[in-house]
Amino acid sequence: MRRELLEAFFILCDRAELIIRQNDGAKMIFKTATLGCKVNQYETQWLRSAFLENGWYEADRNTPPEDVGLVLINTCSVTAESDAKSRKLVAHYSRLFPNAEIVVCGCYASSDPERVASLPHVSQVVVDKRRMAEFLRSRGLEIIPQRVSRLAERCRAYVKIQDGCRVGCAYCIIPTTRPYLWSRPAEEVCAEARALSENGYREIVLTGIHLGHYGLDLYPPTQAELDAARAEGVDPSERRLTLEEYQARQEAVPEESRFGLAELLRAIAELRLPEMRVRLGSLEAVEIGDKILSVVESYPDIVCPHFHLSMQSGDDSVLRAMKRRWLSAPYIKKCNEIYRRIPDATITTDVIVGFPGETEEQFERTCDVVREVGFSRVHVFPFSARPGTVAAGLPEQVDPAVKKDRVARLQKIAREERERFARRFIGRNARVVVESVETPLLAPSVARGTTDRYYEVLFQVPAGRSVAAGDVVETKLVGLDGDVFSGETL
Repeated sequence: MRRELLEAFFILCDRAELIIRQNDGAKMIFKTATLGCKVNQYETQWLRSAFLENGWYEADRNTPPEDVGLVLINTCSVTAESDAKSRKLVAHYSRLFPNAEIVVCGCYASSDPERVASLPHVSQVVVDKRRMAEFLRSRGLEIIPQRVSRLAERCRAYVKIQDGCRVGCAYCIIPTTRPYLWSRPAEEVCAEARALSENGYREIVLTGIHLGHYGLDLYPPTQAELDAARAEGVDPSERRLTLEEYQARQEAVPEESRFGLAELLRAIAELRLPEMRVRLGSLEAVEIGDKILSVVESYPDIVCPHFHLSMQSGDDSVLRAMKRRWLSAPYIKKCNEIYRRIPDATITTDVIVGFPGETEEQFERTCDVVREVGFSRVHVFPFSARPGTVAAGLPEQVDPAVKKDRVARLQKIAREERERFARRFIGRNARVVVESVETPLLAPSVARGTTDRYYEVLFQVPAGRSVAAGDVVETKLVGLDGDVFSGETL
């Protein structure tokens, strides 16, 4: 009887909230949708926080579709397929929420704003992410959040610390859609980490469009840069600098006064937030210097010994065609240095298969490097010709069937290497951040989580013990099925 009364009470509460929403008007109910990388996901959460803090309501499964007044869609443009997915997402939400106006932002909005503006129900296209605060104010929002303290449906929190890329790899459109470097002040990052810790998050992942560029824009413009802006007749803040110009800013400052990713990582680690660990997002091998490795060595219980170093190919000719900054030998050397200084560190990577002109011999070289480095995980992608990039116009495009075959072969090698590397951890203890708990009928609960080395673990929750998403649980790794560990609680 008591349970039935509680259920009735909650139903009444839901109905009361719905009536309040309806009385406030459809414009006060919003919905968000995201495609793409961790940075996009973070930015959507920031937008979501802004609307919630200003009294808007977020649509849920009980919200009548016709009551939703605004849909915010954060798009991706990393491949031509991403562009198509972005258009389909806009079309889907225009049908699902017939009374809503749709605002589109993100990389696809930046790369093709006119086409985005022509999509159904799109009322506004935010081309420049630097103008998001202006967009919010134009919508009548007075509170502009300085940080994100909660993320919807996540137990490991993303923290954006950087934006923009100026490298210019031949296959990538991002330097066009996000051409300005921006580094978040350390005090803001530390404040957000503290707020996330207070709200129960036990891992933060530092993310950025090009994480290793963090800090390059924190230095004053050089005189040469100011002279160039004056000659071009543009505001210095609107001039698209080259990577070399950003680096010249840094080099003009004494080394002891420079503040980059290593210094930020140390500042977060020194907060010593309860049970909180920090993971670095994707980096280039060239950006892993002595300072970063020293911080990881100094805080082994705080900074995860996991490095995601994009490789893209193991063949030097292909790397040159891709306009990558490092060739295979220095990349391998850097990986070996990491293994030497941080025993049992895990290194993950990305590889593009079937880049224009890639021969079978060059592909086999990539396979050899994957075996030599011993990655704990390899994300394998078939080359996709992205319009607007140098690579899209290169001759000798690889046949799709050949790309598909090479992807399958490399994935097989990657799985074998991942399992071989993982087996060394069987019998060891690991701290697991729980991400989900399933409780089958008439069976013990099973928790799923992630270790500091980015391995997935499944373990049975002992009878009488309560485990929830977000908890940190000490486990012993007792078995391995593919690349998923089975664990026992300690």
